[in-house]
Amino acid sequence: MQKQFIHNKLQYIVLIVLLCFIAPAGALAQVQATTDSLKTDSLRADSIAKTQAKSYAGQYDIGDLIQTLIHPSKKPDSLKKKSGITLMPNVASNPSIGFQIGVKAVAGKVLGSEPGTLMSVAATSASITTKGIIYFYLSHNVFTPGNHWNLQGSLVAAKTLTPDFGMGIGRGATGNNDDMILTNPDRKGYVLHSMYYNLREKVYKQVTENLFLGAGLSFDIRRSIEDRNNPANETRTPYYIYNERNGFNNGNYSSNGLLFNAQYTTRDNQNRAYNGIYADAGIRVNQTWMGSTKSATQLTTDFRKYWSLSKRNPEHVIAFWNWTSFVMGGALPYLELPGTGRDPSFRSGRGYTVTYFKGTQYVYSEMEYRFPITHNKFISGVTFFNIQTANDDVGTKIGQVWQPGGGAGLRVLFNKATRTNLCIDYAFGKYGAKGLFLGLNEAF
Repeated sequence: MQKQFIHNKLQYIVLIVLLCFIAPAGALAQVQATTDSLKTDSLRADSIAKTQAKSYAGQYDIGDLIQTLIHPSKKPDSLKKKSGITLMPNVASNPSIGFQIGVKAVAGKVLGSEPGTLMSVAATSASITTKGIIYFYLSHNVFTPGNHWNLQGSLVAAKTLTPDFGMGIGRGATGNNDDMILTNPDRKGYVLHSMYYNLREKVYKQVTENLFLGAGLSFDIRRSIEDRNNPANETRTPYYIYNERNGFNNGNYSSNGLLFNAQYTTRDNQNRAYNGIYADAGIRVNQTWMGSTKSATQLTTDFRKYWSLSKRNPEHVIAFWNWTSFVMGGALPYLELPGTGRDPSFRSGRGYTVTYFKGTQYVYSEMEYRFPITHNKFISGVTFFNIQTANDDVGTKIGQVWQPGGGAGLRVLFNKATRTNLCIDYAFGKYGAKGLFLGLNEAF
């Protein structure tokens, strides 16, 4: 009896510790995440129906832990249908954001009963921090029965801050003093406060199996942008120099445009894939007639590939990710330039804060090994390595300088029905960059 009491007590302590660290804001990249791994993917309805009970057998998640604490003598029902809704506290603390408290929910459901229908997902979160950051988002990725149509969208409203380390990849310019400040080879840190609003909606039509073509609109609006350490604009900073050269207002801008995308997906699960491919290519065309401050054309590609190394334990996975973004014409606002953590889920570049490296051209690649640790799959682990390159618009070309990052982490199975994981990663990079990165679901 005493051993059982001690065992339950330890489980309770583990649960409390986990809940105290659940948040996508362990790094500033997660503070600005709006889609949180909700890109187009699979998890087919017929596969769920046929293999659900088998895939759950022997697995243990947070729901099972709670059940064990509440009803320690009750045996788990392996045939019971697990809920596709994950609700959790959104609590975190780090030097960039202070202490954060809020709530987060993620849901997944296959609509209709037509075979081959992909899972529809949605997420929402609201949080506030001791440094005055207030963040709310609502996002959806809906597949109609038979995948004939796919609707993706998000709504964000935030009072936030963005770290700034200049343009480029950390290589100093050979020009004048403004060029040195803009490229910031010493990676001096600045912080920009602003009000941020985003509304995005895309509609895709399936043209053949696994291939979707789509179009949509995106409105990115920032107001009340200020560097509180330089309120009178008396000091030359990368932000002010870029705006001066490209004709942007220091206090506000709008980046509104049309979206055109082609996507191909064979992933077996969008939260944690074991096999398959995800590929996306898109063009964004910012238009002044839509209220955009400047016109611009931007090309973005996203490619992900997954290899399961074991049929018996498919959780042994090698995963590869390549994300690129290029400004083909016109000018983007400084805070919208492609760079570290500027992918759709804001999860790239672990080891660095968001926008640590950026330019008008940017390429990122990452390799990750994922593996189970406990027999019941409750705890898993990952190791990862990434590289990134950017131009600096004053001499350094794309691919001339590459900056590395890497680390390792643990995964806690939060919901085995949707393969939802709590991710705890420690990563490091150049210039002394390092930190603990927390999030829900895999980085890619």
